[in-house]
Amino acid sequence: MVEISEVTKNYKKASRPAVNNVSLVIPKQSIFGLLGPNGAGKTTLISMLCGLFKPSSGKIIINGLDIAIEPKKIKQIIGVVPQEIALYSKLTAYENLMFLGHMYGIETTELKKRINDNLEILGLSGNKDQQIAEFSGGMKRRINLIAGLLHHPELLILDEPTVGVDIQSKTAIIEYLKRLNKENGMTVFYTSHHLGEAEHFCSHIAIIDEGKLITQGRTNDLITENNCSNIEEVYLKITGRKFRD
Repeated sequence: MVEISEVTKNYKKASRPAVNNVSLVIPKQSIFGLLGPNGAGKTTLISMLCGLFKPSSGKIIINGLDIAIEPKKIKQIIGVVPQEIALYSKLTAYENLMFLGHMYGIETTELKKRINDNLEILGLSGNKDQQIAEFSGGMKRRINLIAGLLHHPELLILDEPTVGVDIQSKTAIIEYLKRLNKENGMTVFYTSHHLGEAEHFCSHIAIIDEGKLITQGRTNDLITENNCSNIEEVYLKITGRKFRD
C-alpha cells in the first residue's frame, strides 16, 4: 500500500533532519504501527504521507501513485485522524460529520446512512445532537475517527488515536479498527506511545528514533529476533533508557 524510499525532511534552522533517509514498506491490508520517542519524527512522516509537507528528498508511493505527482488522487483514497481534535466545537456531532461528508462529495442519503451506522457502532447515536464542546475526551476521539472514515478510505492514517482517553473508548476504537481491517481490507497506519496496545493491535511494527528508522518487521518476528518477551522490551533495547523531551 505504501512505499517510502530514502525520504528525508529538513526544517530550517533545525540541528538535524526530522526524518533522515527513511525507507519503509507498509503491506496492503496490514495494521502497521510506527513507534518512537518524542521528537523521533513520527508526526513529520505522517504529515508527508498526507501531503501536508513535501519531502526534502526521496519518494513516497501510495497504492501505486507518486504523491509528488498525483496528490489529489491519493487524498481520495486516504483517511486521516490527527492527534488534535479536528472538529468544530460549536457544531453538533451530526453537523460536523454532515459538513465533512459533503466536503468529501458523498451523496446526502448515503452520507446520512454512513454517519448513523458509525455513530451506532461507536456508541454515540444518543449524542449526535450535542455540541462537540460538551463531549468528553473519549467521545471526541470517537467522532474524530468517524470523520476520517466517512469516505471509506483504503488507507487510514492515525496519529495517537487513543491518547488521553478512557479504557472503554480506547477499546471501542481499537476493536472497530480491527473490524474494518478484517472485513473491509482497510490498511491502517498508526502511531502510538502505548506499546502494549501496539503489540496486540499491529501485525507489523517499525521503530524510529532521532529521525532514523531503527527496525521494522512483523510484530512477533521483532520480539523473537531480539530475544525479548514483548515489544516494550524490544523498544527499550533499541532506543535505550535515556529521558526524552
